[in-house]
Amino acid sequence: MMSRSVAKSASWSDVKLKPWHNTQKQQVTATRSMLAIEMRDRGQNRKPLQRGRNLSIEAIQAVQHLKRAHLHSNPLDHVFNSKFRRLLKFDMIAVLRELLRQNHCLLALKVFEDIRKEQWYKPQVSLYADMIQVFGTNGLFQHVEILYFYLKTENSLEPEIQGFNALLKCLVGFKLRDLVVDCYELMKTVGCEPDRSSYRTVINGLEAMEEVAFSGIIRQDAFKYYGDLEFLEEDEEDIAAYC
Repeated sequence: MMSRSVAKSASWSDVKLKPWHNTQKQQVTATRSMLAIEMRDRGQNRKPLQRGRNLSIEAIQAVQHLKRAHLHSNPLDHVFNSKFRRLLKFDMIAVLRELLRQNHCLLALKVFEDIRKEQWYKPQVSLYADMIQVFGTNGLFQHVEILYFYLKTENSLEPEIQGFNALLKCLVGFKLRDLVVDCYELMKTVGCEPDRSSYRTVINGLEAMEEVAFSGIIRQDAFKYYGDLEFLEEDEEDIAAYC
């Protein structure tokens, strides 16, 4: 299990961290109407798997079989071989996102680990941000660290600024200071220069956590790049106008 303290860059070395009455015929008619309404209401309240553009029939079946095997503590290897690994690329991703939507986090993690073994797999920071958001919301912070470790060990991360910004917001929202700082360094390592939104998220987030030493270092970086730091006080919509 990965430690909560992620290794930091050398630049951080000095910082600490109504009932009714009618005839029988009228009663029968009213009863049938109420049953019809009740059936429609149940259909509206039910939350089925998302079909059509998001999930194919094969993907739906894979989700159902995975959940059933996981619920009964049955081995998942057979389901992966017979149902999941036969799916197309987009169906595999759809299965992962459907499990995340239903908050089946541990099962989604197994699916993601299997997807990473596919030849077509290319890491996306935005997908990691989506997963970390769901895992953190469900209180699975040790698994958040596992996911972040996977992210750091990816060999071909694209400089995906929107994905990194989404990830930074997740980490700040969960007050994961060490991961916030490390993610800031990681995005620069892969050639993704922080923008105004990045600096605003990290600096304001760290200061809200009373981590003024960390935020001070990053303020210096932002000042070197932008000079004026008034954008730190602006709304997100105003910052987007610059980008």
